[in-house]
Amino acid sequence: MKAVRFHEYGAPDVLRYEDVAQPVPAAGQVLVRVAATSFNSVDGNIRGGFMQGPIPVELPHTPGLDVAGTVDALGEGLDGLAVGDQVVGFLPMDKPGAAAEYALAPVEILAAAPKSVPLADAAALPLVGLTAYQALFDHGKLTAGQRVLINGAGGAVGGYAVQLAKNAGAYVIATASPRSGDAVKAAGADEIVDHTTTAVTDAVTEPVDLALNLAAVDPAGLAALVTLVRPGGVLVNTTVWMPAPSDEERGVRGIDLFVRSDADQLAKLVALVDRGELRVDVAERVALDGLPALHARAAEGAVHGKVVVVPATA
Repeated sequence: MKAVRFHEYGAPDVLRYEDVAQPVPAAGQVLVRVAATSFNSVDGNIRGGFMQGPIPVELPHTPGLDVAGTVDALGEGLDGLAVGDQVVGFLPMDKPGAAAEYALAPVEILAAAPKSVPLADAAALPLVGLTAYQALFDHGKLTAGQRVLINGAGGAVGGYAVQLAKNAGAYVIATASPRSGDAVKAAGADEIVDHTTTAVTDAVTEPVDLALNLAAVDPAGLAALVTLVRPGGVLVNTTVWMPAPSDEERGVRGIDLFVRSDADQLAKLVALVDRGELRVDVAERVALDGLPALHARAAEGAVHGKVVVVPATA
């Protein structure tokens, strides 16, 4: 089969589109014929060798943490799935990914794919959707009527976070650039702060219950968000290389989020998609052999929105 792999860490040009042996599912594994994977910023960090501590991978490594596709074969002793089922999942970060025509997935990470969007587009959901869900509900404990600030709402996680927070009955304040402002408004934000012209600390005049940071701000910018959170509230930070600050005097907790795979939560997200309550936005569809060029564009800051990566055989 065809796959994209890197044999050493480095710049995007270490990625190779090459022939590799098709994997065989072991007990507890499912072989998925890949309809698509997607690009996530962490893919570039893993490829660059910056995540070897928390995410040790074996070289050569196939990137692609999201998978959407069709069950092609089942490992020994599996039930509950059948060949031909359409599935989505967030693959283990330290194992071979789905930038290939076929990928192995542990059965416990898979959920039925949404029926209301093209199967390839469903690859845009797992990692970023779970990040938004876990930030808001697992860590932020968001409930109806609360005020939430989503800093950096213009990215893929932010789009889901705005929608999920609105679905939960929250009042949503979102920061975004003019380029992404319309998309954030369409996602349901009640207030939009143009961070290119206005400091968020000037724009948010009433405390929020939860601040969610999705932006690559500096430590001072992250600390400033804490001041906007009411006593007893929470700051959830997804930029895990920079620890979330707290304010012990006011009881504001800072929580660093490292997303985990959760098939039950993913199934909830899929159900929201199929009920029309959660929109899956895909900015681009790129062929698998174009993944190295996609990584190069991302390294230059030239990728905006969620990109799905589609094998030629899909």
